[in-house]
Amino acid sequence: MLKSRLTTAAVLLVLLMAALFLLPPFAWALLVVAMVMQGTTEWSRLSVLSGLKANLYWAITLLMMLGLLWVDASASSELKVYLHLTVYLVSAFLWLLVVPAWLMIGWKVTNPNVMALVGWAVIIPTGLAMIDLREAAPAPWLLLFVMGLVWVADSAAYFAGRKFGKTKLAPSISPGKTWEGVAGAIFGVSVYVVLVWTFSAEFSRMQILPALVLTAWWWVALAVIGDLFESAIKRQAGVKDSGALLPGHGGLLDRIDALTSTLPLAALALLFQRMG
Repeated sequence: MLKSRLTTAAVLLVLLMAALFLLPPFAWALLVVAMVMQGTTEWSRLSVLSGLKANLYWAITLLMMLGLLWVDASASSELKVYLHLTVYLVSAFLWLLVVPAWLMIGWKVTNPNVMALVGWAVIIPTGLAMIDLREAAPAPWLLLFVMGLVWVADSAAYFAGRKFGKTKLAPSISPGKTWEGVAGAIFGVSVYVVLVWTFSAEFSRMQILPALVLTAWWWVALAVIGDLFESAIKRQAGVKDSGALLPGHGGLLDRIDALTSTLPLAALALLFQRMG
């Protein structure tokens, strides 16, 4: 299983790097839309949406994403800012208030329509953030930095948990996750941030290292929340993986669960910085 995971991850990384650095903005946006639609298909399964409802959900999501792209291409910059701000604030409300309460109380949402609304709040801001952060200076390095931080946290947590894991983080949601894994993630991202700050002229000039490290720990917390939330949704749906798209990894949502809770808030922070 580990060999399969590593092989798939290596192939995906090569493809992502090629797309990230070589595709023009419009082609990247279409690729993101395709990823959003795959995520929508998987979320429909987790929400127990089927038949006409699943098809309608998929179609409305596609229209919403295409509508966002149309606004970006044709509307005034002011309207674009307010629309993006609204999308990211919905995401912030979900991840900072709703999901922590959801996980602590152990909510079981069986209404497919409610789950469909939650799916939009999870998936659409993530797709929009992948477009916005790629365009932000230093492009596309900012998006790669945030995604890399989440990947390092995930990998460090996995290996630290396997080696040292004893204290369960949330046994009723995801028995395999441990506090030792979280500590490993914090250590891993700290090393990652120091290396990026040391060797990147852009980050060393723009950021103070201690503040950057502390901010990275905040993103680790968000990544853990995103990971636990998808685990809770899968447990609620009675499935092991969100799909079977990626060998050794399950579905797309299994691979980007921590990104759904981090990328939109990173884009929101960037938007606030620009507005300020």
